Amino acid sequence: MKSLFGNLVYCLFLFVSDVYGTYRLNGFDPLQVTAQSYAQRRNLARPPLRTLDPSVTDNSCRSRPLDLVFIIDSSRSVRPGEFEKVKIFLADMVDTLDVGPEATRVAVVNYASTVKIEFLLKAHLNKPNMKQAITRIEPLAAGTMTGLAIKSAMTKAFTEESGARPKSKNIAKVAIIVTDGRPQDQVEEVSAAARGSGIEIYAVGVDRADMTSLRLMASNPLEDHVFYVETYGVIEKLTSKFRETLCGVDPCAMGHDCEHICVSGNASYHCTCRKGYILNLDQKTCALKQVKVVVVEDPCKCEARLAFQMQTQAALQEITARLADMTGRVEQIENILGPV
Repeated sequence: MKSLFGNLVYCLFLFVSDVYGTYRLNGFDPLQVTAQSYAQRRNLARPPLRTLDPSVTDNSCRSRPLDLVFIIDSSRSVRPGEFEKVKIFLADMVDTLDVGPEATRVAVVNYASTVKIEFLLKAHLNKPNMKQAITRIEPLAAGTMTGLAIKSAMTKAFTEESGARPKSKNIAKVAIIVTDGRPQDQVEEVSAAARGSGIEIYAVGVDRADMTSLRLMASNPLEDHVFYVETYGVIEKLTSKFRETLCGVDPCAMGHDCEHICVSGNASYHCTCRKGYILNLDQKTCALKQVKVVVVEDPCKCEARLAFQMQTQAALQEITARLADMTGRVEQIENILGPV
């Protein structure tokens, strides 16, 4: 038993040492990489990946600022006509985004056995120039070095020198990988390092794509970050799904059950009440705020005076409640009429 335990400890030591040796020169925390890999493998057996559902995106969906890098497979298995479909998908995605210096910036990393950064985040800050650059992308046509492509995106495309915004600006960093094959290099550790650095990874598999590799690359939860389409002929239909996923949805506009006021957060909402009311324990409905009546001890013990104080407090409370109710009604009318 001791021998078995000793062997397990030794194997774990070798694994951590190997990870450390792989990433220490690049400044990655080996413990963070190990933790990311472990968390990812725990999710491999969990169903399901997200299949294509080209439903119409809600009108209240608005694109949020992103540093977005497409990592596209142009290996030998991707036929010329299929690669053109990928380029159409990229152009359609650009059309759904708010592209600009202070909005979304886009880069494209093209890979096969080698990696080519087609353009950086700082290169094209308007849609026409970006779409024109996409039309000029040519397939590389050999090998499938997906791990190398992810590493290149992380160390070259997602840098401030290449146009990525600094962390202080809190701009989401997103990578979308599109591939139809099995990686010929290791993707688990480099993907873990990318996710650990703050990059959210979506993996799109086409036709013969290796699903295990897609799950090792993608961010959690996997059901929201792994997609599959049967052919390149329908990949452009993923545009609406990605727009729904990447855009900034206003949770309150999508529907809520707040009695008074809905306040939107990043991905959820919370309820508040109008002045004069407090939120109930259900965190949805509101109740009239009770005004605490403080009776000051009167040296003369005048009961009439004490009664008058209490009546006055009650009257003020009623007036406050009515004013709050009138304010709420005015706000509702203003919301219906819209800005003048």
